[in-house]
Amino acid sequence: MKHWIQAARLRTLPLSISGILVGSAYAYHQHTFDWIIFVLALCTTLSFQILSNFANDYGDGIKGTDANRIGEKRLVASGEITSSQMKMAIIINGILSFVLAVALIYFSFGQENFVYSVIFLVLGIASIAAAIKYTVGNNAYGYSGFGDVFVFIFFGLVAVVGSNFLYSKSIDIKLFLPAIAIGMLSTAVLNLNNMRDIENDRIAGKNTIVVKQGLNWAKKYHHFLILVPFLCLFVFSIGVDTRLYLNVLVFIFFLKHLEKVRKSEKHEDFDPELKKVALGTFVLSILIWLSFIYNL
Repeated sequence: MKHWIQAARLRTLPLSISGILVGSAYAYHQHTFDWIIFVLALCTTLSFQILSNFANDYGDGIKGTDANRIGEKRLVASGEITSSQMKMAIIINGILSFVLAVALIYFSFGQENFVYSVIFLVLGIASIAAAIKYTVGNNAYGYSGFGDVFVFIFFGLVAVVGSNFLYSKSIDIKLFLPAIAIGMLSTAVLNLNNMRDIENDRIAGKNTIVVKQGLNWAKKYHHFLILVPFLCLFVFSIGVDTRLYLNVLVFIFFLKHLEKVRKSEKHEDFDPELKKVALGTFVLSILIWLSFIYNL
């Protein structure tokens, strides 16, 4: 059980639900919030993330990418879990994710909105496929430098705008601003992961965008990923009745983080910063919710 908990990588779970929290917070602001949809959305997203973590462990493990990695131990690479066991866990978790997605779609749209149900069923299947194909298979997109794009789309746009649509059955164009913010911050976590693993990934043939462009470029890219989200949130605050003042606290925290990244030269120095950005994004999503509730 201890090994499976490690494979689930619990520290990644708060980041995975940040987009759901923001989309749901806006639903509260719109007076369309529903607790059943909220709980099912959280469970579905957590299941997707655990599926992604299992698939990542399996894909990198059988390809030898994790042989000399920095950070959390991977279970297939270390031999604590066999590749066949992990493959079975991926199948079981994939089925569970699909069942949860179907339940979420049913409670959100019922039988009255068949077209919406089909669209979100396709999104659910795409999310499962994206979770698995990041490192699994000969054409794994994580090995071709497209991981950033998929993280931005699924952790940002789909999570925020998609989850809000489950409540409101409509798309508010203003919501794309916090969706972009959460998507870019989530991508920043991946970028830190790739900066940390740059040498190991280069040896293993995992051509992340950091491997392709180099560490100095990745640091500049990281500043872009951190700073633009707060500009988006500032513009968003102008368009809604809530000022989001609490975000200033997180912005100060991230400015200190950027200074650490700028000075970091050893690859292992990026690992603690990865945790900070993941947790900071989660805290930001909580503060956005509190801002809508208490009009801060």
